[in-house]
Amino acid sequence: MMSTTVSRTPKTIRSAMSRSTPSTVTVFGQDLVAMLGTVNLGDFAYLELFKRLPDERESTLFNALVVTLVEHGVTPSAIAARMTYLGAPESLQGAVASGILGLGNTFVGTIEGAAKICQERLPQSGADRISADERMSDEQINALAEGIVAEYSTDKRMIPGLGHPVHKPVDPRAQKLLRLGRELGFDDSSSRLVEALSRIASERSGRVLPVNATGAIGALASTLGVPAHVARGLGVMARAIGLVGHLLEEKADPIATTVWNRIEAEVSES
Repeated sequence: MMSTTVSRTPKTIRSAMSRSTPSTVTVFGQDLVAMLGTVNLGDFAYLELFKRLPDERESTLFNALVVTLVEHGVTPSAIAARMTYLGAPESLQGAVASGILGLGNTFVGTIEGAAKICQERLPQSGADRISADERMSDEQINALAEGIVAEYSTDKRMIPGLGHPVHKPVDPRAQKLLRLGRELGFDDSSSRLVEALSRIASERSGRVLPVNATGAIGALASTLGVPAHVARGLGVMARAIGLVGHLLEEKADPIATTVWNRIEAEVSES
């Protein structure tokens, strides 16, 4: 058994995120009170992730990414939240948490998968970290994408960030986000990679596999410098807002009981 050395000197507990005094609250050196009324929610989320407020370009792109993730309709996460609220209407936070728990490798968590591909297979991206001469050519991007598609095909795995049951032949959300990143002047290496993956995977499989919203978000989050292991957190923070909205609607015009009754009736038919 591996032995563990226990330090006799306790580690000092510290956090650099915020400080409070009787009259002030400071977040990463920024005066919270001064930010009230001037800093929007997306920019504050950026501050929490990057320890600084975004510039104008970063703000526009980051806010677009998280707005995309707020509302996706009556999806499994929204259904889970509504059903939990039916059983525990006194616990709105529990209902929201139940919906967020479903943001895994099938729904929303594919942001992380797409970001991981971009960050592990490409050189450092981002307009401030890589020169034009260092960016991969289209030929290099296509060759890289060919290899990735072949690898996933051999392993019989779905490439995260591709395909959608409704949005075909393109996902309009992804198209807008990828275009926005280019219009704002960001390095488009990650965007070109997911687009090449979509094209090559579609050709190989004979199916229409557009870059979906989470694929575009994974690519652009990588461009902004969001670590892959945190990327699905964009979905967590955004979807929490949408789930609160679903619960407000559930309170006013409930559907959870109808869903329960329908399932019970249809499951019992045999």
